[in-house]
Amino acid sequence: MAQINSTVGDLSGNSRKIVEYIDRAKDWGVDVVSFPELAVTGYPPEDLLLKPSFIRDNGESLKKIARAARGITAVVGFVDKSEDIYNAAAVLHNGSIAAVYHKIHLPNYGVFDEERYFRKGTEPFVFFLDGIGIGITICEDLWHPDGPATDESFAGAEVIVNINASPYHMGKWRERLELIQIRARENAAAIAYNNMVGGQDELVFDGFGMVVDEKGNLLARGRLFEEDLVVADLDLESIFGARLHGPRRKNEESLRTVQTLRLASSRMNTKKPLLRKKISPDPHPVGEVLSALIVGVKDYVRKNGFEKVVIGLSGGIDSALTAVISVDALGSKNVIGVFMPSQYTSERSKRDTLSLAKNLKIRTLELPIKSAFSTLLNTLEGAFAGTSPGIAEENLQARIRGNIIMSLSNKFGWLVLTTGNKSEMSTGYATLYGDMAGGFAVIKDVPKTLVYKLARYRNSLEKKPLIPESIMRREPTAELKPGQLDEDTLPPYKVLDPILKAYVEEDKDIEEITKMGFSQKTVMKVISMVELSEYKRRQAPPGVKITPRAIGKDRRMPITTRYNKE
Repeated sequence: MAQINSTVGDLSGNSRKIVEYIDRAKDWGVDVVSFPELAVTGYPPEDLLLKPSFIRDNGESLKKIARAARGITAVVGFVDKSEDIYNAAAVLHNGSIAAVYHKIHLPNYGVFDEERYFRKGTEPFVFFLDGIGIGITICEDLWHPDGPATDESFAGAEVIVNINASPYHMGKWRERLELIQIRARENAAAIAYNNMVGGQDELVFDGFGMVVDEKGNLLARGRLFEEDLVVADLDLESIFGARLHGPRRKNEESLRTVQTLRLASSRMNTKKPLLRKKISPDPHPVGEVLSALIVGVKDYVRKNGFEKVVIGLSGGIDSALTAVISVDALGSKNVIGVFMPSQYTSERSKRDTLSLAKNLKIRTLELPIKSAFSTLLNTLEGAFAGTSPGIAEENLQARIRGNIIMSLSNKFGWLVLTTGNKSEMSTGYATLYGDMAGGFAVIKDVPKTLVYKLARYRNSLEKKPLIPESIMRREPTAELKPGQLDEDTLPPYKVLDPILKAYVEEDKDIEEITKMGFSQKTVMKVISMVELSEYKRRQAPPGVKITPRAIGKDRRMPITTRYNKE
């Protein structure tokens, strides 16, 4: 299984990479090599699929790839065009396209919109390579009991090749492993689950492809968040023996018509030494999230043609973590910090910011905003006459900082990374056109309580902590007025985050959340803040998805609604 990092729309680059991995697989003496779902086009191609030229060029790319598939059989994800377009897998053999399978189950939930673009396939498919039955499924197909994998196994498939572009969220790898093991045992078949790797806008694909035998035993697993060629030997005699003892197979038959194709290989009967098992270890529960964020930043920046990023550093934990992730992704020389103190900024903030920058070895600019703030207050003096200072004056400082950092971006071509976390973005505790201004929101889907866990974990990997302990211990504050703390506006984060998880990710209502042990007043306040700030989130930059339901494509709420606002 070649778990590769495709870039959406880079047909020539993706094709070169596929050919490179086909050649590597040949060097290993591999009989069959698979590539991820829509590997030719990248995933998800979205409305590029509405361009006839894109569909045509993707087909031409596949033909060029096919010419490289000599002496090996390759399963490659692409877009097939016939009477409509299909999410498809091509079987490449002897330098040509031998067959095509169309994905049967199209996901249309969360971040997926496949029914918007593709027609559903209708027939499972098995090809026999020197008599060995190999079924093909694509991603969602495997999640359905009695789906195409079952039909293919009844039609003689001993191996099910499942190609995927399955986006990451925390702990999802466990769900996948359990599912694959169940399907393998149900169908008495080995399953090769190949997943894409890399970042695409808000989505990150974690790879971690797995091969299991007919009993669900893990035979091989690829690297997490890295490209890899995952090679495994399969014991076909063991699969045959399991089927002899399976009464279900004797009393049932395929529910659908199954396409079949017989191919001959010059390599299948070649004797090769057996491989040692290569199984990547289970990831650290916090470490896997950190890796996802690093890959998300690296690929968003690089794939969009940027070299350097700029971050507003405040002396707080959110900007500190964002800076650390960015340095891990891009290197110290490509990260610039900007410290923009006002008359409310403490010496502690300055000291902590400079200490962080020194630890990370990043260039940091100090650009005070006190005079700009005074000038704007003078400009607004007449319009604000007769009113007391409040949120408008606080947000004015954030918007001055937004102007400064965007000016640096315009001048030097640096991408602005924003530093707001999921707790803030959910409740609207952020300033539109201020600290929300930027190109990519690194920790947009990371709750505040997880921010601290990530910071502690990252510090634990170093002899000397990168994020100063003073930042770790400090009570969160925006420092937009004297003595300000986040808890002046928000419930404590250990209370806020579980409420947000229940409401935003699990769609629980006020009564259900209150029964979890929270006061109704607090729950109603949080829900009100979430609903009233939808218009802000709609204007926020994209950010890395790491939870089962992220703000953005995952959760699409109307701005204009009165539900829960009474």
